[in-house]
Amino acid sequence: MLTLEKFKQASEIVKEVTLPTKLVYSEYLSNQTGAEVYLKPENMQYTGAYKVRGAYYKISTMSEENRKKGLVTASAGNHAQGVAYAAKKFGCKATVVMPTVTPLIKVNRTKSYGAEVVLHGDVYDDACAYAMKLAEENGYTFVHPFDDLDVATGQGSIAMEIFDELPDVDYILAPIGGGGLITGVSTLTKLLNPNVKVIGVEPAAAASMTEALKERHPVTLSSANTIADGTAVKRVGEKIFPYAEKNIDEVITVVDDDLIGAFLDVVENHKMIVENSGLLTVAALRQLDLKGKKVVSILSGGNMDVITMSSIVQHGLIQRDRIFSVSVLLPDKPGELVRVASTIAKANGNVIKLEHNQFVSTNRNAAVELRITLEAFGTEHKHQIMKALEDEGLSPREVNAKLY
Repeated sequence: MLTLEKFKQASEIVKEVTLPTKLVYSEYLSNQTGAEVYLKPENMQYTGAYKVRGAYYKISTMSEENRKKGLVTASAGNHAQGVAYAAKKFGCKATVVMPTVTPLIKVNRTKSYGAEVVLHGDVYDDACAYAMKLAEENGYTFVHPFDDLDVATGQGSIAMEIFDELPDVDYILAPIGGGGLITGVSTLTKLLNPNVKVIGVEPAAAASMTEALKERHPVTLSSANTIADGTAVKRVGEKIFPYAEKNIDEVITVVDDDLIGAFLDVVENHKMIVENSGLLTVAALRQLDLKGKKVVSILSGGNMDVITMSSIVQHGLIQRDRIFSVSVLLPDKPGELVRVASTIAKANGNVIKLEHNQFVSTNRNAAVELRITLEAFGTEHKHQIMKALEDEGLSPREVNAKLY
């Protein structure tokens, strides 16, 4: 049973391995939504995510005999680090099975805590099946990343901290992968104040809780293909589902493109790196009517590798028209490039890249193509630049932007 007594116990125990992640007021998101928005920055934990809470509490409840057998788990990355770090604290061996597509930073950080890492399968569900096989073959104690009541209790300690800081909170938003976090948070929230709304947020391409609630039991999705790799779970947990079903007020989904914009919002306004799964609650804010409410968005983790980060930034700038490309056709004669550059400069555009193609027409004197990649302040400024080029008689045509 998930009881208030156990939540209180877990909240004290996890303090041994967690950093205080005080609520961060977001003036930007508050202005965007008309609410009073706070961020719970679990991306600032030592392991880069909230998962250490559930892992450590779970291991603390085990007998010494079970710890000595060695631990095994499966994870897309954050639970892996939580188990590895917690196991190190308890002095026991840990083996972690991770999907082959797991970001390198999560693999390396898990190894750095002393765990043995095995890469297997394309998604979490494949890795989990293999981890269970290893547990059976080697006698390891399996630590489930979400379908375990003790793990969910440990994750619920986040809600205890939210209420300690903001007792009059109206809404708490939490991401959903397998369901352990939302189960712990929603159950404890309803025990403390049933009037507080708990909203679960999951990727539209991996909406396993949405389907489970619709069918009234966990179902297995055919795929879970999303940039929110930490929540790419095909099936929510059986044990935790009854609690989730009872205590979650609403589940909403977010498309991957919205996570890209949320990444830019948090980086630019809060100077924080948050992984795509952790941004689900930020992206979801615009889907809800929260005017006048006090809202907490849980940022579940920040373990994003640099390559993914650079890709997200590039796509985000293009998505928001802060970078765009235009094609213009020019006669191949001196001075034409200067004319284009001067027009852009007068409109305060910044040229990033030029591509000159002399072979767009068999008659070079009639037309050569100039592709220009530009930096702008946003959509309105882009339109101003395009109009300036049109007024110069250059007939610009917007084309797909690429920074490489």
